[in-house]
Amino acid sequence: MTKTTSRDARAVATQETILATAERLYAERGIAHVSNRQISEAAGQGNNAAVGYHFGTKTDLVRAIALRHSAAISTIRGRMLAGMDDDADLREWVACLVEPVVIHLAELGDTTWYARFTAQLTADPTLRSLVDRQTSEDDSVRVVMSEIKRRLPAMPSDVWESRTMMLRHLVTQMNAEHERAAADGSARAMGRQASTDALVDALTGLLQAPVTPR
Repeated sequence: MTKTTSRDARAVATQETILATAERLYAERGIAHVSNRQISEAAGQGNNAAVGYHFGTKTDLVRAIALRHSAAISTIRGRMLAGMDDDADLREWVACLVEPVVIHLAELGDTTWYARFTAQLTADPTLRSLVDRQTSEDDSVRVVMSEIKRRLPAMPSDVWESRTMMLRHLVTQMNAEHERAAADGSARAMGRQASTDALVDALTGLLQAPVTPR
C-alpha cells in the first residue's frame, strides 16, 4: 500500500467517525446546540478544527449526514418501485413511501440515530430546507407521490400541499419516537412492523379525508 493510499484510507475513516459522532450528538441535543468543536472532541480528534477541515461548515456536515442516508433509502424505494404495477392501490403506494425509511433503519442495527437526527433537522428553521430540497430532488419520491395523487379525488392544490406536509411530519416523528423508545428501553404496545402498518393505515386515511367546502 502506498503512503497516499494509506493516508486516503485514514481520511475516509476519520470522516466516517465524524459523521457518526455528529449524527448522534445532533440527535441527542439538537443541531443548534452542538458545535463543530464538540463534535471533533467527541470523535476523538486531536485537532478541534477537524470537522471544518473534512466537511467545511455545519450546513455542509449536516448535508453529508442526510445524503448518506437518503441515498440508501432511495435505493430501497427503487427496488420496491420495480415490483409495483398499475393495479397497486393507494395503501400500497403509501407503504412504498413509508417502508423504505423503516427498512433502512432496521438495516442500520439495533441502535440508530438517523430518525431522531431527521426530526431535529426538520425542526430547525434554517436547515429544514435541506430536507425539502432532498425530497423534491428524489426521483423515487416524486414517482410515489404522483401515483398517490393519481389515486385520490381531485382537491385544491393548497389542501394537497398541506396533506403532503402532514405526511412528511408524521413519518419523521413516528420513526423518531420508535427509535427513541428503542434506545431508552421504553415499553411499546407494538413492534416495528405493527407500528409501520398502523402508520401506513393512518396516512392512507388522512389522504382520503373529506375536504371541507369553502
